Amino acid sequence: MNKYVLITGASGGIGTSTAIEMAKSGWNLYLHYNRNKASIEKLLKKLEQYNVEMIPIQADLSTEAGISKLLSSIFHIDAICYVSGISHYGLFIDTDDEILEKMWRIHVYAPLKIIKCLLPKLMKNPFSHVVLVSSIWGQTGGSCEVEYSTVKGAQISFVKALSKEVARNGVRINAVAPGAVDTQMMSNFTEEDQNILKEEIPIGRFAQPGEIADTIHFLLSEKASYITGQVLAVNGGWYT
Repeated sequence: MNKYVLITGASGGIGTSTAIEMAKSGWNLYLHYNRNKASIEKLLKKLEQYNVEMIPIQADLSTEAGISKLLSSIFHIDAICYVSGISHYGLFIDTDDEILEKMWRIHVYAPLKIIKCLLPKLMKNPFSHVVLVSSIWGQTGGSCEVEYSTVKGAQISFVKALSKEVARNGVRINAVAPGAVDTQMMSNFTEEDQNILKEEIPIGRFAQPGEIADTIHFLLSEKASYITGQVLAVNGGWYT
C-alpha cells in the first residue's frame, strides 16, 4: 500500500495518536504542526519503526500564508484528518474579536479551504476519505464555550452537506465528536473541575487520545466503506 494521509494538528494528543495508528497500518504521513516542533520530532522518532514516509509541515493555519504553505507541500493524497483546533472558555459577551476571528479561521475557514483545494487530488483515487474532529459541543452546545460550540457545529454541517456532493466521486466525509479527552486542552480546568466533569460522564472518566484515534482510523479504513456524512460520538455516554 502506498497511501498518504494528511493529519493536521499532529503535534497534539489526538493527532499524535492518530499518526501512530495510521503508520501501523502502513500509511505514509503528512504531519502538520504549528509551534510544537519538539512534539513532532518526538513523534517522528516513534514512527521510525513502521518504515513509512513522514513529511513534517510547519504552518499557521490561522493565516492565508500558512494554508498556502501547507497546500504547496501536498502531492499525492488519499485521506485528510483535520484535527487542528484551539479552545476558549469564558462568557461570550466578554470574548475579544481577535479570538472570534482565530476560532473561525482555524476551525471553519482553514478546513474548508484545505479540503476544497485538495478535492481534485482526492477524486483521482478510486476511494478517498476525510475525517474532521469536531466536538460534543458542536452537537449540543456548551455554556461558556459558545464560540467553540459554534465552529464545531459548523464543521458538522459541512460534513453532512459536502458528503452528499462528493459521494459519487468516491470520497467519504465523516466527523468524530469527542467529549472530554485527556489532552493538554483539559489543563485549563482545575483538578476539582475535572473531577466534577468526570462525575457527569456515565463511563466516569475522560477519553484517552488513543480511543479517539481508533475511531478515526476506523473511519479512514475500508471497514467504513459504506459510512459517509456521519458524526460518530465518542463521549462515554455524556451526550446521546
